[in-house]
Amino acid sequence: MPKISLIAAVAENLAIGRNKELLCRLPNDMKHFKEMTLNHAVIMGRRTYESLPNGALVDRKNLVLTSVPESFYDNAFACYSIEDALQLCESEDEVFVIGGAMVYKETIDMATTLYITEIHHKFDNADSFFPEIDKNIWKEISRQDFPADNKHEYPYSFVTYIRK
Repeated sequence: MPKISLIAAVAENLAIGRNKELLCRLPNDMKHFKEMTLNHAVIMGRRTYESLPNGALVDRKNLVLTSVPESFYDNAFACYSIEDALQLCESEDEVFVIGGAMVYKETIDMATTLYITEIHHKFDNADSFFPEIDKNIWKEISRQDFPADNKHEYPYSFVTYIRK
């Protein structure tokens, strides 16, 4: 069984998206996401897959959770449950869950690691949210803080949590 990790950019109010899009553009977060997930399997919901600007993520095994049995996704596997997706990842060392909100909620209890980009801002008009990170269950093991700058509208931190 591979290690299951969740990776997400999460605002102070646990917001992760609005209208099927990310809350903001943080180029360093996108770079970090790519570095972390490259050459690994990524599990996502159908709406997350459909929100990807160029379709399936290159150099990753893309698994899309869907309830529609006849679904077909370019360069991705259609899976009908988390268990189906994980069976296709038996040979992987680490699998990344990349969204959306329902998939995070369904998998957080299976995960051993959370890679969270904390966006130091509250987005009032968000419509999807990350589950609460219970500090009784999760231990912060690393943090890198970054200020806002000309490419990043909000300050942010890369934080890694492991299950206690």
